[in-house]
Amino acid sequence: MDLVKETDLRRRMVEEQIRRRGIRDERVLSAMEEVPRHLFIPKAVRHLAYADEPLPIGEGQTISQPYIVAEMTAALRLSGTEKVLEIGTGSGYQTVILARLCRELVTIERIASLSEAARKLLATMEVGGVTFVVGDGSLGSPGHAPFDRILSAAASPSVPAPWISQLSEGGIIVLPVGGRYEQELTRVTRAGSRTETEVLGGCRFVPLVGMYGFQS
Repeated sequence: MDLVKETDLRRRMVEEQIRRRGIRDERVLSAMEEVPRHLFIPKAVRHLAYADEPLPIGEGQTISQPYIVAEMTAALRLSGTEKVLEIGTGSGYQTVILARLCRELVTIERIASLSEAARKLLATMEVGGVTFVVGDGSLGSPGHAPFDRILSAAASPSVPAPWISQLSEGGIIVLPVGGRYEQELTRVTRAGSRTETEVLGGCRFVPLVGMYGFQS
């Protein structure tokens, strides 16, 4: 893709699909304007990399539409000092956005081939501060806990209990909660032994497969 054209497409994506729809976190907007999204898209659909829609990335998985990536990232309220857990590495696009905005990132993917492809791509981009894990994301990553923030790019019937136990005081989880085909984007904040829940809007994500997610 021509560099000038791609830069212009990124700028238009951020302005028309994200900023105009109410996302105001300048750090999130800048990250999405700077990260070359087309590198995370299979060649067959790369011409749609900056369109306002989710796209297939193989293995039955998808990369979320740009607005949803921005909305979920902004909902985490990142200042740059946080340790973050990402559930569902996928192509690695959301991973790069998060890595630019936090102190340390652990990302879990149950499909080994996707995790490895994302790891190699991030290495070529010289993205640091990211630990890649292959496994059941619904279990979180107890060996790396606690986390200040958790973001899930897969939908769960409810908030997995291990995530709450691995969340630091005042920490935030952003995830889709609901059935297999329709969910509500939800923000959960830990306050002592309690959690506070906000519904941010409707969404559709692939299912979280695992012990505390969907079974298959």
